[in-house]
This record gives sequence, C-alpha cells and structure tokens, in this order.
Amino acid sequence: MAPWEVLDLVCHHLDPKSLAVASCVCKSWLISMSSDHLWKPICTSNFPSLSTLKITNPTVPYRRLYVIGCSAAKRRQQTPPKPRLLLDNLIFTINMFRHNNSSSNSFCTLAKPGNELTLDPNGIFKFDIDVDNYDVFEALEDEEAVRVTWNVVLEGWRGVFGMMENCKGKGGMEGWFSEELPSPGCCCGSSAVASSGIVADLKLGFCDGRRKVKEVSVGILSVVNWRYVSVDDALRYLQHFLLPCAV
Repeated sequence: MAPWEVLDLVCHHLDPKSLAVASCVCKSWLISMSSDHLWKPICTSNFPSLSTLKITNPTVPYRRLYVIGCSAAKRRQQTPPKPRLLLDNLIFTINMFRHNNSSSNSFCTLAKPGNELTLDPNGIFKFDIDVDNYDVFEALEDEEAVRVTWNVVLEGWRGVFGMMENCKGKGGMEGWFSEELPSPGCCCGSSAVASSGIVADLKLGFCDGRRKVKEVSVGILSVVNWRYVSVDDALRYLQHFLLPCAV
C-alpha cells in the first residue's frame, strides 16, 4: 500500500482538531488533511445548515465551513460582558397627566434614583415605586384620558433616554402602559427605529376605590417570551443610548 493511501486511511479516524494539527506538518499533509471528502461528513454532522452553502458557492471548502461554524458557535456561548452602566447611575422620572383635546394637566410626577430602587430577588429589571404623599394628588375621574411619560436620566443630567412618551393606556387593561423600544442605534446604523424585541412596561397601582395612584411598577419586557429581562441585559441596552460607544 502506498504511503499516501495509508495516510488517507488514518485521516478518516482523526477528529477535527487532530486533522488541523496534522495539516501543519508539511504542504502535502495540508492538502491531504483539507480534502472535502474528509471534512464533508464532519461539517454535515455538526453544522448541517452550513453544509448547504456549498450549493450557492461550490468553491468554499468544507473545512472552511466547519471553521466558520465553530467560530459562530463559540461566540453564541460566550458570556456577555458586564454592563458599563450601573443602576446607581440612573434616575427614573415619571410624569402622569390628563390629556384632552385642548390641554394636558400633570397630576403626578416622580423622580426615583437608581440607588433607592429595591432589586427583584430574581434579578429582573422590574421595580415598584411608591407614590409618596399620594393623597395630595387629585383622584382620577377618567383613566382613558391618562398619559404617561417615562425617562431614564444619567446622573448629573449627562444624558436622557425616553422609555415612553405621552403613552396611552392599553384598552381594556386598566392602568397598564407599554411602548416598543428602538434597537440600539450604534448596533444597527440607520435602522435605529427597527424593532428591538423589547418593550417598556408600566403599571399603575390604585387605591381609594381605584381613583388614586399609590404605586407605579416599571420594567422592560421581552416580546419573545413576555418575561422581564435581567437587570444586566437592561443596563447593556440602556448604555447604548446613555454612554458613548466603546471604541
């Protein structure tokens, strides 16, 4: 049996890492170890969707497709970096007002520093804010006329991001307001208005026969599973709008 035939038989029993190492021995081994008949079954079994790319471009070797697949899989498994933005750096400002055809009258304004918020034990971005001295605010006569504005302010007023702007309540769901959030501009260029897959969520807690607001709950919901995102995920999102993009 010729030496190259022996080498070919051995190659079929090597794993991808061993093939890659062996291909560094010499040029002839590189050619043998890069053969499509060796890498096709490996690529097909690990990344079947990538294997179909050969149809669009037959010149792309299976070895290259396997490397691309491994790199993509590794990136997906990487733990995202800790956010540069801290909850303590933020101030939540909420304004509730009555809106009619001729005017808008504010009836409740809140400003809550992030370091005064109580973290949820599950680590989700959802906070309950008590309305202090709620007795001083007028009772609601018509909830349909209520509008809400919610801003997240960077400490020192170095930046502000609008979570909700003149948002109207959801019909049939009393005291609930939500508004879809934009994709981070520095991640999608001119498509900053595209859907981000998350929404700002705000609920009013009533008392006195549902006529006065005693508590406001705010958070960020994922539309994929309708669950609140984690604090870290929310801060990573907000930092795109409140902090300069890292170079």
